[in-house]
Amino acid sequence: MINKSIIIIPTFNESENIELIINKIISIDDSNDVLVVDDNSPDGTSEIVKNQINIHDNRVFLIKRDKKSGLGSAYKAGFKWALENNYSYIFEMDADMSHDPYEIKNFKIQLTQNKYDVVVGSRYIDGVSVVNWPLSRIFLSYFANLYVRIITSMPIKDATSGFIGYTKNALSSIELSEIKFNGYAFQIEMKFKLWKKNFKLKEHQIIFVNRKLGKSKMNHKIIFEAIFGVIKLKINSFFK
Repeated sequence: MINKSIIIIPTFNESENIELIINKIISIDDSNDVLVVDDNSPDGTSEIVKNQINIHDNRVFLIKRDKKSGLGSAYKAGFKWALENNYSYIFEMDADMSHDPYEIKNFKIQLTQNKYDVVVGSRYIDGVSVVNWPLSRIFLSYFANLYVRIITSMPIKDATSGFIGYTKNALSSIELSEIKFNGYAFQIEMKFKLWKKNFKLKEHQIIFVNRKLGKSKMNHKIIFEAIFGVIKLKINSFFK
């Protein structure tokens, strides 16, 4: 499977968005496959994905899990599947159309031509590039990322970003069973560990558009995990 890419999309109740984003990804490049990791969505998301599997033979895949187990857990299942199936480039993105699938082309240029190991779709390289977020959420996200930079010293302005591209080499260096966090802290932990391993991380400016359909999965538990998880990550790094 030479230079094939897989885009991993975790879902829970994304029936309004999933068909559209699958078709957009498939239409961009015939080297892009899609893996949906669905946490037994009661709204029938997985049934829509199964229909897409029939339409796009050997381009769309599904992992259906028994219950809602969290973002980080879903990505770890997807990463393991992607590595076992020998994909050269592994991407993660949201199902809700907040991430523009056409940016995958730009991510690939950074990974293939410019030889970066990880590309982060960043909202905060040049100001704030988000659309239709309330001001309170912009402040929360921006200052959360500033807090991460101060605590970890990691030179990434959008450490909580969930739109990311990895090379197989970078992703396979991570022992996935040792990734402990599950929400935004999962995103921070992945970047931090790869940075500590001296992989080359590159931020690429994106425009993040707030979801139009479906319901956000943000909650206070996820926020608190990120706040305290960053401190734990930093402390643990002194002993490794």
